[in-house]
Amino acid sequence: MSCSCRLSCRKLIDIFPLDEVKDNFVRTVNHCVFSVTQPTPLKGPLKVAAVSKDVLEEILDLNSSVSQIDDFAHYFSGGKLWPRSVPLAHRYGGHQFGFWAGQLGDGRAHLLGEYTNKNGEKWELQLKGSGKTPYSRSGDGRAVIRSSVREFLCSEAMHYLGVPTSRAASLIVSEEPVWRDQFYNGNLRKERGAVVLRLAPSWFRIGSLEILARAGELDVSQKLLNYIIKEHFPSIKLSDPDKYLVFYSKVVNETAHLIAQWMSVGFAHGVCNTDNFSLLSITIDYGPFGFMESYDPNFIPNSSDDEGRYSIGNQANSGLFNLEKLGEALKPVLTPKQLPMIDWILKEYPGIYQRRFHELFKAKLGLLGNQEKDDYLIAYLLKLMEDTGADFTMTFRHLSELPARRLLEPTIPQEMWALWDLAAHEFFSNWISMYLLRLQRQEEDSDEDRQSRMKRVNPRYVLRNWMAESAITKAENNDFSEVQLLQQVLQHPFQEQEAAEEMGYAARPPSWARSLRVSCSS
Repeated sequence: MSCSCRLSCRKLIDIFPLDEVKDNFVRTVNHCVFSVTQPTPLKGPLKVAAVSKDVLEEILDLNSSVSQIDDFAHYFSGGKLWPRSVPLAHRYGGHQFGFWAGQLGDGRAHLLGEYTNKNGEKWELQLKGSGKTPYSRSGDGRAVIRSSVREFLCSEAMHYLGVPTSRAASLIVSEEPVWRDQFYNGNLRKERGAVVLRLAPSWFRIGSLEILARAGELDVSQKLLNYIIKEHFPSIKLSDPDKYLVFYSKVVNETAHLIAQWMSVGFAHGVCNTDNFSLLSITIDYGPFGFMESYDPNFIPNSSDDEGRYSIGNQANSGLFNLEKLGEALKPVLTPKQLPMIDWILKEYPGIYQRRFHELFKAKLGLLGNQEKDDYLIAYLLKLMEDTGADFTMTFRHLSELPARRLLEPTIPQEMWALWDLAAHEFFSNWISMYLLRLQRQEEDSDEDRQSRMKRVNPRYVLRNWMAESAITKAENNDFSEVQLLQQVLQHPFQEQEAAEEMGYAARPPSWARSLRVSCSS
């Protein structure tokens, strides 16, 4: 395949110390960033369940017809390797649910190399579900169909929603049996193995630096920091004595922006551990995520998060905790005079987050400029939505689709079901009056322009859990038609689509959908 000539691990291997132990067995690994380890090919017949035409053609410079070639499934699942690929598993640690978990690492992922495409963009290609590595702990190194479908669909869905994210090129499934205790109740179930080929500008995360700081490997930590800054933060000069502080400031800023974007589309990551937070502030490691149905700050998508640490309303606080741990990991490479600056930089985070949150929600309401009570108008609406259990996505979408004059009428049209629910609140008319008064103060802004702006930022379709579950049920029975349909729909989330309407993707969700939570077991 033509992309193989520009795929290589050489740069990473030349810069960073590698694990000195070559054998592939679970162990504590020291003084390195990567271990060289080979993927374990999936057993049995392979099937290409889905591919991203956009990723293949716009990122990997391949014609999408390449997915029809016999060897495609083998190259894109780890059964065969590109000529210059030396597969690597990344060593990292992390705080999980608030506690230091020690060494974690790529327990079922293999980095195939960095690819530079025709536009000069650099992307790291990684297989997920490709077998055991030294970091697999008690795992088998595999992923199953249900988690792989979710990863493939959500990474692509988030991209088209405009949220920074990793991408997915392909979903390959096999007949290999994989045993999982999905609900952690002692009942093992036979599932089937699958591999996603996913891409990101970098897979380094906060835990990449934490493990080095904890082990006292400051020389490796500085090498990694300098590499990340050189490759991904070109505005920072390596000669700048404050480069690590500038880097930290940028990560704090961009992490705040990312989480605000999550909130603006009702996305809950589900496992906001430091090992799942990218240093490039992109969304990575899709596990028990969920798009909120009814607006509820306490929405928890993860069935194992009993205390609600990673509820959607607590994501900003989780980001703050994770950035605090990143600051601790940086302190060993700072001078005594620089140390107090870490705390000063972190204090800016809440303000950055709140400003971006309100910018995004003002856009969702079609508001232009800044007026004194805008924050109150947003908070007031969210409180009404919480009280009535109004659907998060469709409340904003219906506000986008309904002309302002219709909001003045005594009753909301029943087809606007999310607004219909919201209108049951005793203070709904008060909020509508405030909202329309605010819109009237926007000089030279027509109602048509307001609706057009709002439709561009308020999706009609998101990857709701019940939609994903429906597609997964069919996929587990070798029917990937709904996976592919969902993929097509989610590529155009802001446009009404006939196929999506026929499937009920913008209709009132089934009653059980509000309480649907997803297991971490994958």
